[in-house]
Amino acid sequence: MSSTIAGEVARRRTFAIISHPDAGKSTMTEALALHARVINEAGAIHGKAGRKSTVSDWMEMEKARGISVSSTALQFTYTGSAGDPENPSVINLVDTPGHADFSEDTYRVLTAVDAAVMLIDAAKGLEPQTLKLFQVCRHRGIPVITVINKWDRPGRTPLELLDEISERIGLIPTPLFWPVGIAGDFRGLRDARTGEYVKFTRTAGGAKIAPEDHMSSESAAQQEGDVWAEAVEESDLMAEMGQVHDEEAFLAGQTSPVIFASAILNFGVRQLLEALVELAPPPHERAGIDATEREVTDPFSAVVFKVQAGMDSAHRDRLAFMRIVSGEFERGMVVTHAQTGRPFATKYAMTVVGRDRETVDTAYPGDVVGLVNATALAPGDTLYTDKKVQFPPIPSFAPEHFAVVRADSAGKYKQFRKGIEQLGTEGVVQLLRNDIRGDASPVMAAVGPMQFEVVAARMKTEFNVDVQQDPLPYTIARRTDAASADELNRQRGVEVFERTDGALLALFSDKWRLQYIEKELPDLTLEPLVAAAD
Repeated sequence: MSSTIAGEVARRRTFAIISHPDAGKSTMTEALALHARVINEAGAIHGKAGRKSTVSDWMEMEKARGISVSSTALQFTYTGSAGDPENPSVINLVDTPGHADFSEDTYRVLTAVDAAVMLIDAAKGLEPQTLKLFQVCRHRGIPVITVINKWDRPGRTPLELLDEISERIGLIPTPLFWPVGIAGDFRGLRDARTGEYVKFTRTAGGAKIAPEDHMSSESAAQQEGDVWAEAVEESDLMAEMGQVHDEEAFLAGQTSPVIFASAILNFGVRQLLEALVELAPPPHERAGIDATEREVTDPFSAVVFKVQAGMDSAHRDRLAFMRIVSGEFERGMVVTHAQTGRPFATKYAMTVVGRDRETVDTAYPGDVVGLVNATALAPGDTLYTDKKVQFPPIPSFAPEHFAVVRADSAGKYKQFRKGIEQLGTEGVVQLLRNDIRGDASPVMAAVGPMQFEVVAARMKTEFNVDVQQDPLPYTIARRTDAASADELNRQRGVEVFERTDGALLALFSDKWRLQYIEKELPDLTLEPLVAAAD
């Protein structure tokens, strides 16, 4: 059995795409699926007349705005140019929200992957959200492959972009492929390791896989002239500076392989898939809270990183996405829920592509499996068989926006409470309560205000409840304790709540109020909440 598991693990690559909003993340996700033959035609950009929505975005809000506000998991096989058709690689791609308001959801995803693709807009370079998510990857030891996207549009020079990566985040870029043609005139790629020219041909609307013509350096020079000569000169310059791929340095988080691409034209997408298969690490052991490690060949264990309801309007079920850490998963097996010690049946297990789902009978470390109607599970929970293991919980982001939420109609209080409790368990928002406000008016705490919009939209569509949201004048939260709560509640501009997980949070109107109370009442417990890169 262990040899079977080891073989399956070696085939698997589990990764996430991280980027700033509008860098083309969802388009790249679909382009990868197209190259793996999961779909026959790409649906490029959200909101364009006559175009399809990307397969990974299923919420009406996502389709309308052209953004991703939830994470989804796509699994597909990929043989590659040098692969074995009888033993293809298994790709687990966990798509993430791009908008900064949903950083917490992205952080949960980054606890479930072994590598990340950092997508950078060729015209804009490194942007705040990309920087923040990269720091999370660095903190968690996740190796990063960099893709300079949108090379089909006018942008900055390759050397300028790579210098920015090196200077701003201390990561040494090591180009695997160098663009032939400036940004906006994307003709193809020079393979930095072989010197070969990969020339791309556009397809109508970028809906199909872009044909590739492979030619020698001599043939490329004859066809492309000065454009090829410039690509060779710049690519060789990087090699002379020592910026060539080194697998050990990459896995240690010191370097990042770089590929230039255009997701919308499907240029450079195959090269990214090949790099993931060749360079990204397979699943590996994970430490439990007692510092023991669960090896991939040990008995089954998994960590829940995402809970999502409303993906199937016909059934209104709830999916808990788990990343398998060790052992073989078999549908129907009874596992133990580490947080409660109770048995959990896995009769309904699915792989999910957008809204489409298929029953999964077996799965291995690195795979992402959706458990249907898993009402007892929450992000960060551990499932296991045999010897107990419990993986560390997933920290919550420090919220910065707060609002009271209540049902428009008192007659729908039962549906309101059910919906709010569900969204809180999923982690759409953090829910806070205290005796003064009561259960009818819980307080939502969020990283960004768009999370409140998601709550309102889902309460309406899934529970048929219109809600009112009243912003609260707080901007900072600190963890406190019962001994400090009474005194804090007596202070102006401060209110203490209990979070769903039992933590006591003190909310402050602004940083000056917090600083004043810390100075005047130094014995009170006021601890910063754990953030992503802490």
